[in-house]
Amino acid sequence: MIILKFLLSFTRLLLFVFVTFIILCVLLLTNIFYKSNSKKVERGILFRRTNIRILHYILNSKITVYGNEPFISGLIISNHRTYFDAIVILKNILAFPIAKKEVESWPLVGNVGKATGAIFVKRNCENSREETRNHINTVLKNGFSIFNTPEGTTHKEPTTIRFLPGAFELAVQLGVPVIPIAIDYKDINDAWVGDDTFIPHFLRCFSKWETEIKVSYLEPVYSTNADELIVSTKKQIDEELIRFRKEWNN
Repeated sequence: MIILKFLLSFTRLLLFVFVTFIILCVLLLTNIFYKSNSKKVERGILFRRTNIRILHYILNSKITVYGNEPFISGLIISNHRTYFDAIVILKNILAFPIAKKEVESWPLVGNVGKATGAIFVKRNCENSREETRNHINTVLKNGFSIFNTPEGTTHKEPTTIRFLPGAFELAVQLGVPVIPIAIDYKDINDAWVGDDTFIPHFLRCFSKWETEIKVSYLEPVYSTNADELIVSTKKQIDEELIRFRKEWNN
């Protein structure tokens, strides 16, 4: 049984890398025919969505969705369990994810991010944050959304931990709504925490036949006060996380 699980997860890992690499190559090659950088990024987002949908078939993720996907542009905020959160949330939503600068240097992942609209930011660098604000403003004006996980780290806590205020202050400055999304996994150990590295974590998580996930699209929050945005967003997400776990436990 252990050997079969390993073979399943290892095969999925190879397919994950292969499909992502092929789609990235097709994107980069076809981008040669487009001069506009904005057009290239928009194509990248569409290619990313195709890639993600294929990956969900490979990994056999079973996603239960509550609520309606957002139809307005704004700042999409979710809690943070693992790197897989973005693959779930961006399955249908065309948004620009914000990631820490270190991710840009990850093999393949960083290349995919740069080609498909990811915004990399040094959180402790004021110049980087200012550049990010300008970039986000342009993205929102073009009708796209921004995806961010303001907890700043992954964890196994039953509800959200402290939200970093930067994203909410930015929402106030730009006058855009915050769109909360709650996400959780039936297997608590799917969370990427501690000293876990990508490959061992991937092999462990996806050795299961299916991965059960719940996602809830919540009501947009409007406010001119960042603290109010944080309180309301946390409350909505926390209530859903508690409900998810109760449903699974029953």
